Amino acid sequence: MKNVLITGASGGIGKAIALAFGRAGYDVALHYRTGETSARETAVQLQDMGRRAVCIPADLADEAQVEALFTEAETALGFIGTLVNCAGVGWRGLFTDMTLAEWEQILRVDLTSVFLCCRRALIPMLREHRGSIVNISSMWGQVGASCEAAYSAAKAGVIGLTKALAKEEGPSGIRVNCVAPGVIDTPMNAGLTPQDMEALQEETPLMRIGTPEEVAQSVLLLAENEFITGQVLGVSGGFVI
Repeated sequence: MKNVLITGASGGIGKAIALAFGRAGYDVALHYRTGETSARETAVQLQDMGRRAVCIPADLADEAQVEALFTEAETALGFIGTLVNCAGVGWRGLFTDMTLAEWEQILRVDLTSVFLCCRRALIPMLREHRGSIVNISSMWGQVGASCEAAYSAAKAGVIGLTKALAKEEGPSGIRVNCVAPGVIDTPMNAGLTPQDMEALQEETPLMRIGTPEEVAQSVLLLAENEFITGQVLGVSGGFVI
């Protein structure tokens, strides 16, 4: 039996990832923080495929809630052999206008949550001597983005953590990889003006915006290929080469 826990599963990319894993035969634990309705709608779609699906709320910056999330997922599905860290938030503005509280919030949600979830997921994976973790970073974690300093820093941290864990856990049969999406058609980009989106599209060599489904296909590939670890797969239409 193949089981996956997906954080941020109520968002655009998270939902697409959940459905891709469901189609590939996985039972799915769907984490959400505020998007309960979306998560439950996705669970129904998974159940219609014949998959088991459970929705679990948690604040991933809270260690106790992360523990409760994994305990509930394991109780419902069994061993969680695959973890996808997809939860995240953005912040746009001048770096000099950012408060310490705003900086810390971005790092808690976009980086500390990945640390907490990876650490908890690894405990049973190490016992089983198998497992796969796929972290969602961003192309801004690779090259940085003006007016998104904290987000860029956090996502760069996710890349560094991915590579370090791949080296540390590889001898135990556990793989850790990362996907770095470019401009994707998701609610996170809804705050951008049509002019901003058009400019980003023109900067993308493939001359279009990506879809959540294209990101999901890449996540599934990294989760399942047993000789890929420590890699950062850009899904950016060539924006970062």
